Amino acid sequence: MKQSLKIIFSLFFLFTLLTSSYGEEKKENFNEHEINFYSGMFDFSDDGQRAALFGIEHQNENLVRDSFLGNISPVTGFMITENNALYGYTGIQAFYDLGKLNFTPSFTPGIYSQGDGKDLGHAIEFKTELQFSMDVFSNSELGFSYNHISNASLGDKNPGANSYMFNFIKQF
Repeated sequence: MKQSLKIIFSLFFLFTLLTSSYGEEKKENFNEHEINFYSGMFDFSDDGQRAALFGIEHQNENLVRDSFLGNISPVTGFMITENNALYGYTGIQAFYDLGKLNFTPSFTPGIYSQGDGKDLGHAIEFKTELQFSMDVFSNSELGFSYNHISNASLGDKNPGANSYMFNFIKQF
């Protein structure tokens, strides 16, 4: 798991350096809040532990800042699986406008409770996510995202979980 986290972080860093020119572009018509409603499959790569998931995420457009990584902002969210596993998180995301396609990578530490779901080995978990979305209306996007949740070996075990989601993103 440590090696896969290093690869994900390396790819994220390399991508942000290669696409830093996109960071100068901002979304048009900033609204105050962005809400991401998502649903998908938690830990789809583990046949015995996969479960449907539902979540919501909030990003305050007033806190967007330009940086060498592009447009970055804080993001906070919560997800629950059909097995009552819960994950609440807050962290940072970057936004890249690639024409008709938007790319939003994020890193969000959080607190995990397994409920009747998968034991991830520790209460503190880290989520890295890649999201691709397309504008459907001036204030709405449809997207697809993939994430990996891991405790970075804080616990005695670190099985991690890979998930995919379909997203509906709305600016208010």
